[in-house]
Amino acid sequence: MAKKVGILVGSLRKASYSKAVAEALATQFPSDYETTFIKIGTLPFFNQDLEENHYEPGEWQEFRMQVRQCDAFVFVTPEYNRSVPAVLKNAIDVGSRPRGQNVWDGKPALVVSVTPGATGAFGANHALRQSLVFLNMPTVQQPEAYIGSVTKYIDPDGKITNPGELKYFHLLADALVKYVKMLN
Repeated sequence: MAKKVGILVGSLRKASYSKAVAEALATQFPSDYETTFIKIGTLPFFNQDLEENHYEPGEWQEFRMQVRQCDAFVFVTPEYNRSVPAVLKNAIDVGSRPRGQNVWDGKPALVVSVTPGATGAFGANHALRQSLVFLNMPTVQQPEAYIGSVTKYIDPDGKITNPGELKYFHLLADALVKYVKMLN
């Protein structure tokens, strides 16, 4: 039976560098792995009052169902102010609730951070890892995935076709696949 990898992109921008990386990375998984993009841009912000009053938005419930159906995750994020974008943090929070029903629990993850700058979005990568530790998501430790100077890999059509970068993405996909197998 195929394993399902959920991909969450922390940038909502139409020509997002993170989305270009995620799309290229999604093509590097073996044929017995299915990748699916989980949209997070329309999730209402988490508000504990809604949860406690049993008035959770349907979008939260749909999102949690999509997460439950996945065996592993790839988080691809830009860096905003040395951390992750609010839209990604909101998705993490929505999936972690209600208390005791964390849909992320025990599911392996790969964190990929993306920036046109040279640092590879180091701050966002580690801020995201901190949340994943709390959620009990075993996270690929090596190779670490900091994609700096990403614009030099994106062609005029907004795609990543650079053979060297695709080889690196294949290495990242393989690392998650090995991690999934090790944990099962």
